[in-house]
Amino acid sequence: MERSARWQGRLDALGSKERETLLGTSLSRRFTRLPLWLSHPSNISAFYGFLVSLALVLPYRFAQESDSWLTNWIFHSALIMVACLLLGMLSLIIIRFTKRFPVTPPRYILYPMPFVGLALLTISLTGMLELPSSLIWLLVLLPGPMYVHLSWAPRWRLLCQLEDDKNPFEGLEFDYNEKLNDAEEIADGDEELLSVVNALEEE
Repeated sequence: MERSARWQGRLDALGSKERETLLGTSLSRRFTRLPLWLSHPSNISAFYGFLVSLALVLPYRFAQESDSWLTNWIFHSALIMVACLLLGMLSLIIIRFTKRFPVTPPRYILYPMPFVGLALLTISLTGMLELPSSLIWLLVLLPGPMYVHLSWAPRWRLLCQLEDDKNPFEGLEFDYNEKLNDAEEIADGDEELLSVVNALEEE
């Protein structure tokens, strides 16, 4: 699905630093292809809850001998999705007041957390080891809402401003020499190495 034509044209008029702030990394760029009403932070957070619920099917199925495992799974999945949706809405409310710009979430910490949490949940449900449920659910549920709060909710607010024909960067100045200064520090005075670093950054 193509990005909204209304803000896409305005995006092209911005500088590279502003475009990078609005579009973010690969995950955020996927969400920017959706309509703004569909990519609402609460929807994205609830979608994460849905993915977590799908991953819980097997632990619930094989760890519970009763025939009510499906009912329990549906009930808990609904709770997870609603909880994530409310957290996404809360993040958007906070961002509207603080007007904070998006920051890159600690991906090396957040991304493995659901897998670790699901592994611990499976171990706990099978009775192999008693683990605190609060720790397990924290590992499972935190990454999605945390990504939304740090990265997507602020970015979605900026995209809505751009959609409303407002410049979200008005009055702000970006340091366009930042990358150049970083390259000069890496090269440490070596002109040939500096040219190679600049060429790599352009690619």
